[in-house]
Amino acid sequence: MARKVKSIPGVSHLGKILTNLNSAPKLSLSNLKSLKLTLAFQNDHFGARHFVKEQLPRIRYANPGLEIQVDKVQKTAEDKWRPEMELEFADGQQHTLDMHEKWSTVILKELMEMAGGDPWKQWKAEATSRGLAVIPGEEKEPAVIQRPNAVSLPSLKLFRASSTKTPPISGITTGSASV
Repeated sequence: MARKVKSIPGVSHLGKILTNLNSAPKLSLSNLKSLKLTLAFQNDHFGARHFVKEQLPRIRYANPGLEIQVDKVQKTAEDKWRPEMELEFADGQQHTLDMHEKWSTVILKELMEMAGGDPWKQWKAEATSRGLAVIPGEEKEPAVIQRPNAVSLPSLKLFRASSTKTPPISGITTGSASV
């Protein structure tokens, strides 16, 4: 009987995850207390959803004490609101990042510009001097296209406040009725 040849196993799934979490640049956020994201659960807000899937685990790994809240909300085709990220700094300052129609790499760069501090500035300078992409994947970003009839969308909070209508009670019709 022939002897089985043992093969050397490849990189494990856990090894791939750790490689991704430790990849450059390190996404440490200085003086940031909390991060709250609001986005559609499915069928819209693609850049924001990719950000949550691709970049948020790396942010969590680099900032274990950071409070992160993600609100994924069901959204119908008629609902028109924008995804956003609310940042709260240790000094009490608050900023909101609009994530509407942006790639996940653009969202990450805007977040790091706001809260990345000196390590982020050093990484940008080093990557630029070496001719590397500042964020892996940014070379695939399309040029920003300004839509001529772009409409500014409200946040989810404003959308809900403006569309609070009392539903009609069953059996009672609203409007004029002839007797």
